Amino acid sequence: MEGEGKVKQRCLERIEWGVAALVVLLAVVVWIEFRIHPGVNLTLFDIFPLFGLLAFSLMWTHFIAGALRRKWEVPRSESDVYMTVSMGIVLALIVLHPGLLWYELWREGFGLPPASYLHVYSSQVLAVLLGSVSLFIFLAFELQRWYKERKWWKYVEYAQVAAMVAIFFHALALGGELSVAWYRVVWYVYALALVGATGYTYWYDRVKNGG
Repeated sequence: MEGEGKVKQRCLERIEWGVAALVVLLAVVVWIEFRIHPGVNLTLFDIFPLFGLLAFSLMWTHFIAGALRRKWEVPRSESDVYMTVSMGIVLALIVLHPGLLWYELWREGFGLPPASYLHVYSSQVLAVLLGSVSLFIFLAFELQRWYKERKWWKYVEYAQVAAMVAIFFHALALGGELSVAWYRVVWYVYALALVGATGYTYWYDRVKNGG
């Protein structure tokens, strides 16, 4: 059985890296399709959305991988290379995504948030607010190394799911790349898979295992 467990572990690792490569490729392709045009110079306003797409896509793989681990009963190793690398990348992306926007808004003379948001996104304040709240929720997850054993930590994990849902709608409202028909379909596939993965994870942790 130990051999079977190792086979499942290796298979899961290949799936993690393979799916991550796919979602990153899709995000880059749609960004190029939407943003890159002959004779048009890119600004930070064009660059920062890519970081948001990549951050959501990689975080999405964490939820999918978590559900697969439970389905195949493969425990997560402390030396999980994929999670270590991808979580570090995600942390950088979720900081760079709004950070580049804040800097460019300030450089263009709009000031800093929330004033700059109210000026530039006056008709889309709710969508921007969803993104801002989600940012702080995602950053709160970085506290897991100190608090993950506390009883209340499960609520931080629930909040991560809520933040993913918020970012889904944030991107639909603000993301120009989501106007590309084929990627909009991909985005909805992400949503359906996320619902399935989180539903199964909840059932496994709270019902099957009595957690």
